[in-house]
Amino acid sequence: MKKVTDFLIACGRPIVKAAKWIGRKFNRDKKQKKVKNKEKTRKIFYWKYPALFVIILTFITGVTWFYQKIIRDLPNINEIYNPPKLSTQIYDRNGKLLYKFYNDENRLWVKFSEIPQDLINATIAAEDKEFYRHHGFSIKGILKAIIYNFKNGSESKLRGGSTITQQLVKNVFLSNEKSMDRKLKEGVLAVLLESKLSKEEILERYFNQVPYGGNVYGVAEAADRYFRKKVNELNLAEMAFLAGLPAAPGSYSPFTEDGYRLAKLRQEHVLDQMVAYNQSISQEKANEAKKVEIKIFEEKKNIEAPHFVFYVKSYLEKMGFNNVDRKGLIVTTTLDLEIQKELEKIVKEEVRKVGKLRISNGASIILDNKSGDVLAMVGSKDYFSTDIDGKFDVVTQGLRQPGSSIKPINYLLALQRGRHLWESVDDTPVTYYIAGQKPYTPKNYTGKFMGRVTLKTALASSLNVPSVKILDENGVENMINLAQKMGITTWEDKSRFGLSLALGAGEVKMIDMAQAYSIFGNLGEKVKVNPVLEVKNYLGEEIYKKTVESERVAGEKETFLINEALSDDRARAPVFGTGSLLNIKDKKVAVKTGTTNSLRDNWCIGWTPSYLVATWVGNNDNSPMGWVASGISGATPIWNQAMRLILENKDNEEWDIPSGLRLENVCGRTEWLSEGESVACFNSITPTSVH
Repeated sequence: MKKVTDFLIACGRPIVKAAKWIGRKFNRDKKQKKVKNKEKTRKIFYWKYPALFVIILTFITGVTWFYQKIIRDLPNINEIYNPPKLSTQIYDRNGKLLYKFYNDENRLWVKFSEIPQDLINATIAAEDKEFYRHHGFSIKGILKAIIYNFKNGSESKLRGGSTITQQLVKNVFLSNEKSMDRKLKEGVLAVLLESKLSKEEILERYFNQVPYGGNVYGVAEAADRYFRKKVNELNLAEMAFLAGLPAAPGSYSPFTEDGYRLAKLRQEHVLDQMVAYNQSISQEKANEAKKVEIKIFEEKKNIEAPHFVFYVKSYLEKMGFNNVDRKGLIVTTTLDLEIQKELEKIVKEEVRKVGKLRISNGASIILDNKSGDVLAMVGSKDYFSTDIDGKFDVVTQGLRQPGSSIKPINYLLALQRGRHLWESVDDTPVTYYIAGQKPYTPKNYTGKFMGRVTLKTALASSLNVPSVKILDENGVENMINLAQKMGITTWEDKSRFGLSLALGAGEVKMIDMAQAYSIFGNLGEKVKVNPVLEVKNYLGEEIYKKTVESERVAGEKETFLINEALSDDRARAPVFGTGSLLNIKDKKVAVKTGTTNSLRDNWCIGWTPSYLVATWVGNNDNSPMGWVASGISGATPIWNQAMRLILENKDNEEWDIPSGLRLENVCGRTEWLSEGESVACFNSITPTSVH
């Protein structure tokens, strides 16, 4: 009932005045009445009391409905004293600012005394001419809006007749929902607010709270964003321009051609209203202001690691932090800005070098395998590039075919199903006949066949034909299941895939590939990739602290063997030669490349026990590259420099040997064997060329 009492008290003077007028009217009518005859009195008796009962019942019903629908759920009017919506700040792991989301809402509160009188007059003339005469809402304004809507409802935008006070409470307490309930609540809150604050205090909050186009909130931010000025430095033309924006901030955003045109027309209307409103300016002055050029400064925001920043925003929303841009959160991320800047330089420079090969874009990510920290992430060669739509994030949004870089998952599955890397597989021609499909004949990257080879050589040298034969043994669905378990999220429709999946015919995201292959670095342990270390609220109170989330998805022995094969320079020598860019001097690094047959994607992914680097080059429009050599050009130089960057001044790391494995010399080569295993030597088949 307190809300009802507050509302009635707030109505104050208007209710008292109305009651006195009714009292005088009643007394005057009473004196004029004379006693009628008994017959007339009897007639009155028959209708007077039932009618009174109906009136009372209707009144009680109306009051009850009004309380239940409007008064009971009203927001606490005292929240008007709370600070406005605040920007969320994103920092790197060392406390360096990366970005403030919606920096325009990081307001500097402008005092009422600092707001020019012309700006006040312009706002009142444009939004609420009765401001100093009403007590929250304007009957005159509402009637005018009703008449206007009745005449023009089907031809123009409806008017609501809201006062400045109503607009303030709507922005602070309510949504933009267009309903009678919301409008009534708005009116009640406006009356209550007028009882709490003076007219000057209401205007001060209005100027600091309402939107001024696009994502600009508050007149101080609007003056700075649009004109690079303080509020008290604005000229009349600029003041009238700003005063017109809150009426339709989305439509009047001056950063677009149509928005600017509409805002300029609105400004001229505001100037005309200023002439009519108590003649606050002369017609001559208004005409002069209309001729003044309105120069809008381009929207520029300082942002570091832009793709990563927006990835973090999306990640926070998935964590349950809604309206990130208005929560005033202080977010410490896993990114190392110094590493990030170096990676950005590497990607940009290497893509520039291969431009003649019709390669226009590149991307890369660096992970800490043990913690799941994203240390650096470059989603394109340049976020601000217009020739390739640089804002598109290949790392987290792009769906690209991985080519041969997907093969480690296939071979891991083979080991889980009982195969051994020292076992042989025939790298010989084969054709698969599947009902309803064209015959499928896989070919190697070199166009040649190597004959009988070990699984280790087939994997390290990235031979296509053995990989397809292995998948035929494993089963396509089994490989999909393992890939999904490891972190691949884009293979939901299993019916789309066949044996060509062994060669990377299924689109993936780079962030998923990084998640999946970090499992090899962790010897079978899947550590969830998480770019957020800590979240604090605007008061500096910790509301989230990262903990490492992990689960075992593969065995230590199997992942160790994959790592050994992919870090063996001799095993990949038949295709890549020795001493290629896939080697990092004095460091043990497992690495896998991949190039699609259509030359649309080129990958290089490598890892140590602690770090993973994934790189890609190609074209956003999916057009083919002119030429690229896996392990030599394209993604590999980016990977090589990035891996050397992250391993610089760090000791060499090797994976712990799982129990039950031993290294032996078998048939003239060294192989890892399990306890009790023996190896039968095999005769190799003479390599052949494709005919």
